[in-house]
Amino acid sequence: MQGSDFLLLRALRLFAWILLVMNRSAPRYDRWKAPAQDGQRLIWPQPADLVSQTTQNAKSLGAADSVLIQNVPLKELRRRLRESIGHPDIERPLIATGHQAELHHSGVWTKNVLIDTVARNLNGQAFHFSVDTDEPKHLSLRWPGGSVALSDGSNLSAKAWSGLLQCPSTDHLQTVSNQFQNAAREWMFEPVIPAFFASMQKNCSSSSSLPVVLSDSQHELDASLGLQYEAQMFSPICRSEPYLAFVHHIMARADAFAADYNASLEQFRHDNGIRTPGRPMPNLAISSDSVEAPFWLDDLGNQTRSRAKVELHGGSYCLRYANGDSFVFNRDAEGWDAAAKLKSWLENHQLRISPRALTLTAVLRLLVADQFVHGIGGGQYDQVLDELIWRHFKLEPPRFSVTTATLIFPDAVGVPRACLACVEQEGHRLRHNLLGDQKLQLVRAIAEAPRKSIERSRLFHRMHEMQDVVATTHPALRQWNARLIEVQQKVQVEKTLFDRELFYAIQPADRLKEMIERYRADFRNTR
Repeated sequence: MQGSDFLLLRALRLFAWILLVMNRSAPRYDRWKAPAQDGQRLIWPQPADLVSQTTQNAKSLGAADSVLIQNVPLKELRRRLRESIGHPDIERPLIATGHQAELHHSGVWTKNVLIDTVARNLNGQAFHFSVDTDEPKHLSLRWPGGSVALSDGSNLSAKAWSGLLQCPSTDHLQTVSNQFQNAAREWMFEPVIPAFFASMQKNCSSSSSLPVVLSDSQHELDASLGLQYEAQMFSPICRSEPYLAFVHHIMARADAFAADYNASLEQFRHDNGIRTPGRPMPNLAISSDSVEAPFWLDDLGNQTRSRAKVELHGGSYCLRYANGDSFVFNRDAEGWDAAAKLKSWLENHQLRISPRALTLTAVLRLLVADQFVHGIGGGQYDQVLDELIWRHFKLEPPRFSVTTATLIFPDAVGVPRACLACVEQEGHRLRHNLLGDQKLQLVRAIAEAPRKSIERSRLFHRMHEMQDVVATTHPALRQWNARLIEVQQKVQVEKTLFDRELFYAIQPADRLKEMIERYRADFRNTR
């Protein structure tokens, strides 16, 4: 390309960006709340809007030739990465979600319901990415009155990422199943979890990785319920060249990216009245000679990780390894060549660059999906990502969606909940009425006494001392104290009984299928 042609292309891209900014409309977000009542669901935006936005996302991202990531058009990165995960048809919508490798509760599970529903509606393909690069979480099976660790491995929470967790032994998995089945004999329904246990027993014989077995077993259970989606681990993406070109782009421009990242966080805090600097996540650290990057540097040999940091050396940023070797990120390098060299360097040192929360979603929204489905927490954080995409990539961010639902323990449906606040309020009224007319007289005397006077203070303390004396002997208050203890104990029992974060496979098949049908009904006649 001649120099004049290159300058003309740069000018045209700048002009297109100016037009985009001039026409930019601030995205509208809801203040999402998890449904309080059993069987309720949250879908944002409305189904018809979600479908149309998915189509628009595909059109916009598929035409993003002017957006360059490490000097490669975004459109080309998307095509290559989608091919690598088994989605070669660039025209076919890809609907995705992702979550940590753990026992999903019903609210998380409905993300799979939504991606299946939207993919059916648009003749697309649904993907669930199990994030085995995140720290281990929620690996105990809980039910009302009981809990047991899913794996018999030691120090599960101490592992740097969940991909290091090993599948439980056959004996331990049988123990977990037996404990659960013993508790379930008292229930008035049949949960679907025996099928999940059977899948785990089978899958543990072919894989030693707990995240893989969890993902495959939940996928098989969902297939039996009628859901269709591809289940994939996220870690293989970290070895792909499209992903590494994306990493190289950010590392080579570490100062500019960190400034845009931090500015996006500050904008979110300002818009939401947040004064705590670390919320919703900390800023990236920037100094005169180093910049924190939004990635983890994983040492696969030692099974440890640290926050990735690049250092400025000779006008370029470099990533140093413990032995003193370093990789230099060149802003002007051709993307595929840069990715191949970075991949080779990482493999030679048994390293991996894994995305942190915001960067993980950026990869999935920009390089993979035409529609990405979040839960409430992810949806809140991705308001930050929307601003970051505007600032750094000069791109109108693809619209995302949010869903969750509530399914409580089936035997608790229709059971009235204990109202601790009601009992506490009753005790407050009772205590302040114990002195009857005598208290009214003291209140009037206090009001008539000069403000801040010794007499006023004396009367006030006398009133409370009299209340305390009567409270120790009054039969009504003794009865109330007994009722308070009883309700407090009941509330503790109900914490699990009404917990919406129990593993979804505790539910019976008919309740899960009913939720699936509700989602599908929401999307009928949306095209």
